[in-house]
Amino acid sequence: METTKKTTAKKKKVDDTIIISLYMNYVLEKNEEPKNVYSFCKEHKIEETDFYTFFGSIDALKQEIWVKFFENAEASIQKEEAFSGYSDKNKLLTLYFTLFEILTLNRSYVVFALKENKVGLNNLKSLKQFRSHLKDFVKNEISSSSTVINEKVSKITKPIYVEGAWIQFLFLLKFWLDDTSKGFEKTDVLIEKSVNTVVDLLDTKPLESLFDLGKFLWKEKMN
Repeated sequence: METTKKTTAKKKKVDDTIIISLYMNYVLEKNEEPKNVYSFCKEHKIEETDFYTFFGSIDALKQEIWVKFFENAEASIQKEEAFSGYSDKNKLLTLYFTLFEILTLNRSYVVFALKENKVGLNNLKSLKQFRSHLKDFVKNEISSSSTVINEKVSKITKPIYVEGAWIQFLFLLKFWLDDTSKGFEKTDVLIEKSVNTVVDLLDTKPLESLFDLGKFLWKEKMN
């Protein structure tokens, strides 16, 4: 008597990192997002229950990708023993340079994820949790007393500094998305000039830094 072999595909055991990797590869290879969780899981032979163990939806997965980007940057920064002794300016420079190094390593995915949102990046849902992580990091690690005179002034400048860092990041991100220079060297220049401007606005030399930043942006626009 013949026995019939079952053709049911064996499901994979996965974790959040594997699911994220599968998703990023999927969208880059197909140049589109999966229609839903079911089709994504079927494509990769994973159980829907395994997906929902880590993510409540595709949108939640997309947010987590950006969180991972930030967590990797933060882990790299924390390895620098001297970081805690840096000035606010150097801390902010370290944060942005590290973030954009990681984004560059994942540029194909980032460009895909943001290509339809270059104008409205601030409203992009995928960056919601990333925004919270960045602002918390700036508040706890960077927005120190070195840029303020007293507690009363600090209550005013600290929220501005934190929110300003987020707006500044979006500004840099938009520029980086359009940057075609070798090694994205123009983005590196802009990071340094914009950080000098933001920190100096809380200090004593705003006009000189604003003029320097303005010259750079005008030159880029004319080119």
